[in-house]
Amino acid sequence: MSRLDQQMTFLQEADRLKSVLRATTLGDGSRMENSAEHSWHIALYALVLAEHAETPLDTGKMLKMLLLHDLVEIDAGDAPVFGDHDAGALAEREAQAADRIFGLLPDDQAQLFRAIWDEFEANATPEAQFAKSIDRMQPPMQNLASGGGSWIDYGVTHEMFEARIGPRIDTGAPKIWAWLQPRVAAFFSGRG
Repeated sequence: MSRLDQQMTFLQEADRLKSVLRATTLGDGSRMENSAEHSWHIALYALVLAEHAETPLDTGKMLKMLLLHDLVEIDAGDAPVFGDHDAGALAEREAQAADRIFGLLPDDQAQLFRAIWDEFEANATPEAQFAKSIDRMQPPMQNLASGGGSWIDYGVTHEMFEARIGPRIDTGAPKIWAWLQPRVAAFFSGRG
């Protein structure tokens, strides 16, 4: 196949991300969000909120991470944060999916995109940490907007949220966590 054929094959495969449903609804609660919508939305969140990072970020690099990070869900599926799954087995499925999906591209792009995906997964650079924090911040925003959404479906308590989500947001985006935390607390206190 030509380079252009390989790129078009990858882009057509990426279209399948639109069919991967997530546990989170749209903000209006009308339907479940798909992973492609989620990827676009968190890229927009990151673009808008990058100024609140603790250190200056390479926004272009971060946007690439966010556009690529969920493509593995085409093969591995979405694993809701409050769902019950084996994290090790999921990581293996996602790595295999990354090999297959990025492997559709010409070698240079396949290696570049896989390196960007690996950097996001490693969560070791400021861009990856902020991107991961934003990835964890968008679903709570959807749940707040929809009156509880997946929190209700999964029986999430305020304590569960603070333990599983709080540190993940706070690590890369403490200012955003400080803004979100009282809003989440108010939601859960209103349900008690």
